[in-house]
Amino acid sequence: MTIDHLAIWVRDLEAMRAFYETYFAATANEKYVNPRTDFSSYFLSFPDGGARLELMRKPGIPDSLNDAHAQFSGLIHFAVSVGSEAAVDALTERLRTDGFPIVGEPRRTGDGYYESVVLDPEQNRIEITA
Repeated sequence: MTIDHLAIWVRDLEAMRAFYETYFAATANEKYVNPRTDFSSYFLSFPDGGARLELMRKPGIPDSLNDAHAQFSGLIHFAVSVGSEAAVDALTERLRTDGFPIVGEPRRTGDGYYESVVLDPEQNRIEITA
């Protein structure tokens, strides 16, 4: 078995698509729109394959509290491997320079990963791993 995709409700579908295309080299499929339900989405694929990310938008979905610093049950982050420690450092600095919050500086974790943690435009945690 493999994880096929992870889905995120978003407030600004186009801005979130652009973020993942710009910083994580994602490629979006053609936008899906259901005019009857006012639902729209993109599936994002990444250069090395693996699981995809689905960004979904529908008016009326309540905002999540999604406090990046609080602990709660449920999904807390997803990780994107960029291939090397140097790539982790470079992408972390690029995101910092472009104004995105870095909530975990590049480091080696107790379980052996080299990673940093950044927040996307809607405050979802992304671990950037080597």
